[in-house]
Amino acid sequence: MLLFIDCGVLLCYILSVFDAFNQNAFSLTPKEVLLMDKKTPLYDTHVKYGGKIVSFGGFALPVQYESGIKQEHMAVRTACGLFDVSHMGEIIVSGPKAVDFLNYILTNDFTDLKVDQARYSPMCNEHGGTVDDLIVYKRGENDYFVVVNAGNRDSDFAWMVDHRIDGVELVNASEDWGQLALQGPKAEAILAKVADPALIPAGYYTANFDAEIKGIPCILSRTGYTGEDGFEIYMAADKAADIWEILIEVGKDDGLLPCGLGARDTLRMEAAMPLYGHDMNEDISPKVAGLGFAIKMDKPDFIGKAAIEAATPLKVRRVGIKVTGRGIIREECDVYRDGEKIGYITSGTFLPYLGGSYGMAIVDSDKREIGAAVQVDVRSRMVDAEMVKLPFYKREK
Repeated sequence: MLLFIDCGVLLCYILSVFDAFNQNAFSLTPKEVLLMDKKTPLYDTHVKYGGKIVSFGGFALPVQYESGIKQEHMAVRTACGLFDVSHMGEIIVSGPKAVDFLNYILTNDFTDLKVDQARYSPMCNEHGGTVDDLIVYKRGENDYFVVVNAGNRDSDFAWMVDHRIDGVELVNASEDWGQLALQGPKAEAILAKVADPALIPAGYYTANFDAEIKGIPCILSRTGYTGEDGFEIYMAADKAADIWEILIEVGKDDGLLPCGLGARDTLRMEAAMPLYGHDMNEDISPKVAGLGFAIKMDKPDFIGKAAIEAATPLKVRRVGIKVTGRGIIREECDVYRDGEKIGYITSGTFLPYLGGSYGMAIVDSDKREIGAAVQVDVRSRMVDAEMVKLPFYKREK
């Protein structure tokens, strides 16, 4: 559990969350928001609930609400949190060659994916770097619903169009959809108050495309980006605010809190879930980022396969870093072992539930040793740490 921390440490913690967004997030005045960024269908709702608005991936989104990042984080770990993730993109892939197309542009294998199932996959370039990571849902025969990261939704669609094969249709439907994430151990109990329990997906990475919340059509997916049980809920964009209010009202007695980008980042960090643009990018392969489970080298050719094969065995690998001294480690800090630089931090911050500073790093494979002492250079000050297994946090099932 999180112990009391003084104001100086708390300030460093909040700054570290902003650092996690790197150059993608910065504080905005309301006037600047109106002039610069896209707004999700829930923008007015965020303002109503006291959300602190920042720019992230070209969208004006709340980094936190009045409760603060720490409380939002802890709500998800112990009760439930509600996130607006309507900035994510949705692409429809259909046609008689749809599965062949997905198997070619993505590293995972979708041959045996069944209707109402979902599957995670990286998407690589020819050099084996990561174009994006995404989730593919099978809605029906030759009909797939693909969810991509917000900052990449236009570039991902362009990449798919450039590599499209005959027998495939592509539609960028991102503007049509709103998306909420209801996450935490009480998520199912809260959802069951407003949705038919028989229509709530029982299995992880399964979905129901014909569900309703208080009569509003929606997709219920048992997925998430927090390390907790929970649901991602898709609905027509103009119904997103209605479903938000329904869930907030029905969940208030169970401790449900609205949550922003800050808690989303610290939660995914505790669960060691990679963030595109940080832990992987066009120069970092998904294999280096620890996503080998989603790379099927035994299937026929896919974009990036030859480059990934040529880079095996890996010269660098991902590892967890736990601070044993004093300080908060952040992205791009160099990691040293016995005075020798061995890698760098890709994500790092203070993690509320674990009550300490942690990071994910890419280090030389021959220097990677769980339990080994390391030092992290934080603004020219060496911070003591050790290499640890990932994830940092894993929920009890």
